[in-house]
Amino acid sequence: MTTLPTEKVAVIGGGSWATALVKILCEQPQVQVRWWLRNAEDIAHIRTYHHNPSYLSDVYLPPRKVKVCERLKESIRGAQYVILAIPAAYVQEPLREINATHLRDKRIVSAIKGMVPTTNQLVTDWMQDTYQVPLSHMCVIAGPCHAEEVALEKQSYLTIASTDQACAADFARLMTCRFVTAHPLADLYGVEYAAVMKNIVALASGITHGIGYGDNFQAVLVANAMQEIRRFVTAVDPRERDLSASAYLGDLLVTAYSQFSRNRLFGNMIGRGYSVKAAQLEMKMVAEGYFAAKSIYTMNQRYQVPMPITNAVYRILYEGAAPVHEMEELKKHLK
Repeated sequence: MTTLPTEKVAVIGGGSWATALVKILCEQPQVQVRWWLRNAEDIAHIRTYHHNPSYLSDVYLPPRKVKVCERLKESIRGAQYVILAIPAAYVQEPLREINATHLRDKRIVSAIKGMVPTTNQLVTDWMQDTYQVPLSHMCVIAGPCHAEEVALEKQSYLTIASTDQACAADFARLMTCRFVTAHPLADLYGVEYAAVMKNIVALASGITHGIGYGDNFQAVLVANAMQEIRRFVTAVDPRERDLSASAYLGDLLVTAYSQFSRNRLFGNMIGRGYSVKAAQLEMKMVAEGYFAAKSIYTMNQRYQVPMPITNAVYRILYEGAAPVHEMEELKKHLK
């Protein structure tokens, strides 16, 4: 019997998506996971009971496969892949512990569907600038896939995008198991921007639902949003791409409609009259679309792409515009 070589993968982040990714990796017989979490109480609980007490607590985390780490340097030491699964707004702080030397020759995988708000950059661009990670050494994970359904082992699909097809294919292999199918794709920037923007659309979808609009309007909203995403992504990174593929349209649909979508939930609360602060406090989770709306809006001051949906969400979240008024105005731009 041939023994497979051990592959070490570091997972950075302690939320539901990080927990789901650890679960997927544990399906691979040759993979050992080193998992960094910020919360010391969660680390102690996982070591003792082999469950994350804060997220997806029904997921069993086998101790022979998973080592939880208190120090980030310890988690990435010897790892071939380092998966970043921290909300984009908070990714900078924990990574201050390391420098470019610590990431040399490693493959960096962004499971973050947001933008670094202080710089208005994609995570891959920020990693290039801050840690000199070559673009060819990076992948991004796209859906359509919710962590909650991974926890339930419902059939799910992932897309692994990279400028290096060999890198994408190799990591897709690690993300494929009995309940997940992963495919490689060459369009890193298109996938990453689409993943950011679908959260803004989910916010808009939630807002309309909170106000009282029905499924008919939301279907038109999402169809127009796909056109908005196409215009922006083409302006930023012009190339041929099929935006009807699962990594783009599928991810948009599941985020805009699913009961598990935190961005849709956040938008729904705003539509029902919650303030931004109150909605954030009640959710106790980060809705990436909140930060993404400002980053994409700011970027578009340069590109001047028609983006009525993004503009409406930005005005509601950052300028205090009334959701009912903004949706009434948005109706004039939808077809």
